[in-house]
Amino acid sequence: MALLLFALFIVLPIVELWVIIKVGVAIGVIPTLALLILVSVAGTMLVKQQGLATWRRLQEALQRGETPTKEVTDGALILLGGALLLTPGFVSDIMGLFLLFPPTRAVLKGTFRRWLGFLALGRLGAVGKAGQVGRRVYEARADRYRPAPTTPETPEAQLPRGPYPDVEGDSPDRG
Repeated sequence: MALLLFALFIVLPIVELWVIIKVGVAIGVIPTLALLILVSVAGTMLVKQQGLATWRRLQEALQRGETPTKEVTDGALILLGGALLLTPGFVSDIMGLFLLFPPTRAVLKGTFRRWLGFLALGRLGAVGKAGQVGRRVYEARADRYRPAPTTPETPEAQLPRGPYPDVEGDSPDRG
């Protein structure tokens, strides 16, 4: 995670500045700034269009009584793509546009879900030895005994009772 943050906050801005300078040298300062603004405006319109379409699909899935996992994943990727488009620079704009177009977003959707699942399992403490993700299985056993119907010979007070008055069965205290 520290390596990801280092790349995000140190390496990416340096790469962005380098690319902006190279493009500025190639086509000029004013066209470079105009291109950055144009990509941001076009990206904003694309974020709005894709976000509304995903919102409609999410509402339809909820009305059908389905869990909208695909729509939520799309929404998260669109949000990430929009954030990348707001960041000035050509590299982040390309990555943001990649997340906004449905065909390219579909390529990343499965990988994104697996990464989120891995991250969630790691946060929940389900990471085993050597970083392997697995499930913890807990074994439990519950036995419930129903006493035989009472007869005049065996009154109810003589039947075995558990440690709790509302639960019938054997008490663990009896050994």
